[in-house]
Amino acid sequence: MLKMGAFYAIRPSLSLSSLSRGPFPVTRTQLPFSEKLFFSKAKFADSEVDGSFSSRVVPSTLIAAEKEEAKAVLTLFLKKQDLSNAVAARIINKSDLFIDHLVSRLHSVYKSRYLVGRELTTLEIRDALIPYLESLLEEHGRILADVVENFPDPPVKDKPVTQVSPLDAALGSKKLKAVARVSETNPAGKLLPQVVYLMELGMDLEKIKLITRRFPSFAYYSLERKIKPVVQFLLGLGVPKSDIPIIIGKRPQLFGISLSENLIPTMTFLENLGVDKKQWAKVIYRFPALLTYSRQKVKTTVDFLYEMGLSSENVGKILTRCPTIISYSVEDKLRPTAKYFRSLGADVSLLLLRCPQAFGLSIEASLKPVTEFFLDKGYTVDEVGTMISRYGALYTFSLVDNLIPKWEFFLTMDYSKSELVKFPQYFGYSLEKRIKPRFAVVKESGVKLLLNQVLSLSSRDFEKALKKKMKKQLTDQV
Repeated sequence: MLKMGAFYAIRPSLSLSSLSRGPFPVTRTQLPFSEKLFFSKAKFADSEVDGSFSSRVVPSTLIAAEKEEAKAVLTLFLKKQDLSNAVAARIINKSDLFIDHLVSRLHSVYKSRYLVGRELTTLEIRDALIPYLESLLEEHGRILADVVENFPDPPVKDKPVTQVSPLDAALGSKKLKAVARVSETNPAGKLLPQVVYLMELGMDLEKIKLITRRFPSFAYYSLERKIKPVVQFLLGLGVPKSDIPIIIGKRPQLFGISLSENLIPTMTFLENLGVDKKQWAKVIYRFPALLTYSRQKVKTTVDFLYEMGLSSENVGKILTRCPTIISYSVEDKLRPTAKYFRSLGADVSLLLLRCPQAFGLSIEASLKPVTEFFLDKGYTVDEVGTMISRYGALYTFSLVDNLIPKWEFFLTMDYSKSELVKFPQYFGYSLEKRIKPRFAVVKESGVKLLLNQVLSLSSRDFEKALKKKMKKQLTDQV
């Protein structure tokens, strides 16, 4: 919501009319100094609260990587506010101090992880920053660009004062009106029919209001022409009723789409690309946004997968199992990541098929630290490439919580390091529930099994393999 105060004309270099891509001149709002809570030291001194954390404990290379991640998150967020690529890039170029602030915020939110040396994943960075950016947008509305560019200083006070336009006021109150609409009751004390319907599906009013703040148009979707037909269609596909509120929360836009003109034709298009029609319920639950992307966006990703050597059948498998791959930029994410894995000697097409989600990770913050970990342990680049080709999920694990403790236990198991090249899936098993108990049994038996036999076999087959090995050992001794 816009805070009422002094108003000043927008700078020609970054007009709000260009931000909204509309034809009307729009003014920016300058907050009265007394209300500039956003700029207070108390709110922004995140990195060293009471001296409990300092960015000095974070390696400079990691900070540089986190800055790139923060820029990517902020760029994506700005684009979602209907800014063009050029305008978003221009804001980012003027926002070095705000980017530093976002990184220091990460250090505050996840300070306990930094203190034990754990790097953040791309998803963790997004989870920390996006809600924060949304709160700033809700507080400052259309002047968020000014806030980001001028951080930590408030906008210049001596700008010429102008009257805010009626259009600007209307746009600034759009979210408030939408939230008021879903909250209002009729003279009989009843909520709107669409709100009642959503609550019958298992949503509470606060959740509906939260979705409406994020996507105000949702408040105006027709129950009979939009929401109910899409819900009934999803139920017909096998989506459980309990999943509908989750899907709405993930992608409310889906429930404003025409079934006959958009949704069904899009699904047919995706089925022709290989999406398994029997798996639609799971696909939509995983990533409902898939059905709201343009065909050109989907085609661009699919063309890239073909370029990487995948068959049409395997492209369909990837789209079915990991539909989120459509959200990754081909030029900014998929292609650079493919190039990185190829530099390790990994089979990129095989890796895409086995673990497409690895291509959504940050090269600097997530992939390179894992590579360096194994190189430090004495593995060659070729061996690391073999490991990732055989087990793509290897790069999705946390160094501190997964790879390091399992590596340390592996050193006590009396296997050669080459065993992990043959069976990198070792890192996918639970250390406490699988690795340690199974190895204890093997050690007590006095025999030795291959690492994959110890972990991958079912309980029955594991016992059989163990007894067979023990019997053979006794026979050899005789």
